[in-house]
Amino acid sequence: MTLGDCWKQLNWFYYQYLLVTALYMLEPWERTVFNSLLVSVAGMAVYTGYVFMPQHIMAILHYFEVVQ
Repeated sequence: MTLGDCWKQLNWFYYQYLLVTALYMLEPWERTVFNSLLVSVAGMAVYTGYVFMPQHIMAILHYFEVVQ
């Protein structure tokens, strides 16, 4: 796949994202604010999962006495 084909595919996915979320109706600055908030929330969720999930998994394993 050439670079041009990859770019077309990415543009197509972005267009589908705009259609599904109805962002195509917003002005460009509103779209930027929405996308920034979405990326921020997703980033915080990934970070929180990365930091706290091991602790919760270990607590569950200790509770069910899988790990001593």
